[in-house]
Amino acid sequence: MNHAAGGQGKLGAAVARRVSVLRGRNFRRFYIGQATSLLGTSMSAVAVTFAVLGNGGSAADLGYVMAARILPQVALVLGGGVLADRLGRRPVMLSSDTLCCAAQAALATALLTGRPTIWLIAAMAALVGTGEAFFEPALGGLAVQIAPRDELANANALLGLARSAAGVAGPALAGLLVAVAGPAVVIAIDAASYGVSVIALGLLQLPRNAAAPGRSLLRELGEGWAEFRSRTWLWVTTVQFALFNLITWAPYLLLGPVLAQKYLGGARAWGLIMAANGAGAILGGLAALGRRPRRPLVVATLATFGYPVPCLLLALHAPAAGIAAGAFAAGAGGALFIIFWSTTLQQQVPPGRLSRASSFATLGAYGPGTLGLAIAGPVAALAGAGRVLGAGAAWGVLSTLVVLSLPSTRAIRWRSSAPPEEPAPG
Repeated sequence: MNHAAGGQGKLGAAVARRVSVLRGRNFRRFYIGQATSLLGTSMSAVAVTFAVLGNGGSAADLGYVMAARILPQVALVLGGGVLADRLGRRPVMLSSDTLCCAAQAALATALLTGRPTIWLIAAMAALVGTGEAFFEPALGGLAVQIAPRDELANANALLGLARSAAGVAGPALAGLLVAVAGPAVVIAIDAASYGVSVIALGLLQLPRNAAAPGRSLLRELGEGWAEFRSRTWLWVTTVQFALFNLITWAPYLLLGPVLAQKYLGGARAWGLIMAANGAGAILGGLAALGRRPRRPLVVATLATFGYPVPCLLLALHAPAAGIAAGAFAAGAGGALFIIFWSTTLQQQVPPGRLSRASSFATLGAYGPGTLGLAIAGPVAALAGAGRVLGAGAAWGVLSTLVVLSLPSTRAIRWRSSAPPEEPAPG
């Protein structure tokens, strides 16, 4: 019994060390608000879908609503990075969450009181996408302000865990609530979750921002670009994921449900596969807690070998259980990549230019994915879904090998001190 008690005590101490970043009042408050908001967002995605279809909308109408949310995220993310570095992360995030809260509250009200048009739903989705475009670049910069530098990886792991858990629990919970109370109630809950995030951000105790110099937005954008392009590892991984999202992940997300309907048994099988992806992401986040790899970018890049596994298995018409196992590996690898790549970015880029550099990486990595969603279907119709998915899997493996071979990837070391604020070369 004494040995058992001692073992439990050591386990408890180890867990406490790995989540010690939550002892900080600022990070704890922000984490509660962000976790609540992420859960609401994952729930509302299901609710908005059924709101469109329940109001007589078609699949095309649903596509318009989805595009209305995505396009502002791509178009405005660079401006979000500039404003976050210029005005401060918290003011930008407060404004973003307030906008999202108002848009979702307006949509919930419209659904409760009548049958809003598809264009009204799309307009509210565009406002939410606008808020997210300004929120995301500020997020990484705020983490540097509210978490100790030697705890950044644990902070990123906990935020990733919250996102992954919300991605698993949110849709399931939303499905039940939509069936019982309707989509308007779920969207109202999302509005309230943004309100919780606003309160949490407002309670943070941060030093007052110094007055920003009177420089043009274009000049500040140029500084962010210089910071981005001066770091080979940063623009190389951005190009890697730009092509990965275009060639590998967008076809997988689009063609996966089609093939699941064709030979796996339909939505139930695809739901199992997506749930396995989320479970893998949760395990990856848990595995990253407390880890400080000497070469964090090498670890992050090695983890990307998991991404193409479900794509390849789907191309080979593997059974649902096998594809789910591959999706689990992809989820775990994706979580590890995001955690250690984000930590590397925060450790290497000066805090005053972090949001701008991050916004260039976000635009480059995710912008082409929207094109991939548009062209994957027509290309698969010509070449066959199996060939498209096989090519995507091959690219996923090849791109990881290329990035691993570069000296700039292997040269990055774990860094606990803040980088200097001198201008980037060029």
